[in-house]
Amino acid sequence: MRVSPKHPVRRARLLLSRLRADRRGVAATEFAVILPVMLLMFLATIEVTSGIAVDRKVTLVARTLSDLVSQATTVSDNDLKNVFAASYGVMTPYSATPAKATITEIFVDKDKIAKVQWSKSGTVTQSGSSATAALATSTRSKGDTITIPDGLKVANTYLILSEVSYLYQPTIGYLVPKAGLNLTDVSYTRPRQSLCVLYNTTICPGT
Repeated sequence: MRVSPKHPVRRARLLLSRLRADRRGVAATEFAVILPVMLLMFLATIEVTSGIAVDRKVTLVARTLSDLVSQATTVSDNDLKNVFAASYGVMTPYSATPAKATITEIFVDKDKIAKVQWSKSGTVTQSGSSATAALATSTRSKGDTITIPDGLKVANTYLILSEVSYLYQPTIGYLVPKAGLNLTDVSYTRPRQSLCVLYNTTICPGT
């Protein structure tokens, strides 16, 4: 007995056959499945690359601060403010406001013990296209013993140490917490123009 095409069973089979052969919605379905994954990968890439870029800037700031001070023979508070403010230009296009830095002169005595000679901290305040720096009390005091790499322990020499910390706050907050990530770096430089860099003294302290 032949089954009429209008028979419900026959009609259902035809519809199922057409449905299996229909590919018109495959691309849209695949896109809907892949889109969330692509967005997550895109956001993660933005945060990681931005974090790496800022971390590199922090390294450059640390090197710049110690390099600028090491080129001087003597520094004053105004000089140090200008040095700290220079971090604004280095951090561009990122904000320099969360940056904090400390510059310390170290003397390595005849027994290769490193001690603080002077130390100043600073913070950068951003205003429009310029920046100013304010000096702050350093956590290091004159005469404090400080740990430095063994390779830098050369008797009767001086070092300029710069320490920089920067609170990186992501725009999105997907991989990095919204509270931010504290990035730090240090740089050591030897005085270039004289035995030491004088601050509030007329002779190199410690000698």
